[in-house]
Amino acid sequence: MKDKIISKASDLFLKLGFKSVTMDDIAGEMCISKKTIYKYFCNKEILIEESTEMVHKTVHEVINTIVAKNYNAIEENFEIRKMFKEMFQIADTSPLYQLKKHYPEIYQKVINRELDECNMCFKQNIEKGIDQELYRKDLDVDVYVKFYYSLIFSIKENTVSEREATKLELEALEYHTRAMATLKGIDELEKQLLKTKI
Repeated sequence: MKDKIISKASDLFLKLGFKSVTMDDIAGEMCISKKTIYKYFCNKEILIEESTEMVHKTVHEVINTIVAKNYNAIEENFEIRKMFKEMFQIADTSPLYQLKKHYPEIYQKVINRELDECNMCFKQNIEKGIDQELYRKDLDVDVYVKFYYSLIFSIKENTVSEREATKLELEALEYHTRAMATLKGIDELEKQLLKTKI
């Protein structure tokens, strides 16, 4: 039951916003009493924390599945972006923006958790791209990881509209890739951009 509550709450939080969804809404959607929810979660903040943790796990499982498919480094980034777009397109307001505004402490925990995971993903992708001669060999990998992380999270936490954030993320991905790409990488980037615009 606890997992079902977390799962339903996550859907509602992403769809309608962390602030606007009440415990009553969740109980109503699940056809259970509010008392049942309070049996597992003594307050909404704890439910939000557990929900963000579940979303985090799901996101990183999907990223690992994409990485395991052995795309080239540039295509891999576009596939990951596509997954994010599909997962969060139901939201009107960017989930990270909402967390930062209404639940800053939970937001900080989410950011700290994401920092390590994202940096590792970005680093592996850049190293893979260098091996595949899609990215330049002379890159300072750690610096480019920081650049990209700062760019993406700045968009996520400062853009209210999820649709606008998705558009800006594509621009950031193109910007990031062009900054690192070899001629071979630019060709692959153009191919991915054409596919994305279709």
